[in-house]
Amino acid sequence: MRRALLTPLLAVALTGCSLLGQDASCTEADADSQVSAVWRPADFGGRDAVRIRLCVDGTCEERTSGRPDDPIASLSVHLPDDIGASTVPVRLTVTSVKSGDTVVEDSTRARLTEQHPNGTSCPPTTWTATFRAHPQKGLTSPKGMKLQG
Repeated sequence: MRRALLTPLLAVALTGCSLLGQDASCTEADADSQVSAVWRPADFGGRDAVRIRLCVDGTCEERTSGRPDDPIASLSVHLPDDIGASTVPVRLTVTSVKSGDTVVEDSTRARLTEQHPNGTSCPPTTWTATFRAHPQKGLTSPKGMKLQG
């Protein structure tokens, strides 16, 4: 009987589980606080047809739309890690690489949500928001976004 009880307890102790009150071991995934935009390059004509510019609270990043056969592209603006559960202004500007004309322009406010990539009791704590850059609607929710055409 004693052996039958000790074997499972030994297995739990060796695997680092928190069954006996020990903290679970943390993974070491790194993450940053950020606001991101994702899009399908084919939606914007593909082959670097447009330049996507994302600005968050005065800091901007930009890149071209990408190859049309890429299923998804993204752009992120990094935020201070201690920003907390705040709301920040976000602006999207999409311009034609060829003509310089504005294709899409939109702005909103992003409510940052708390993320724990290594588990709730493990660092880091980051604050994020993600939008879809839509060719007609501007900044929308990425929910339900298909990754293939």
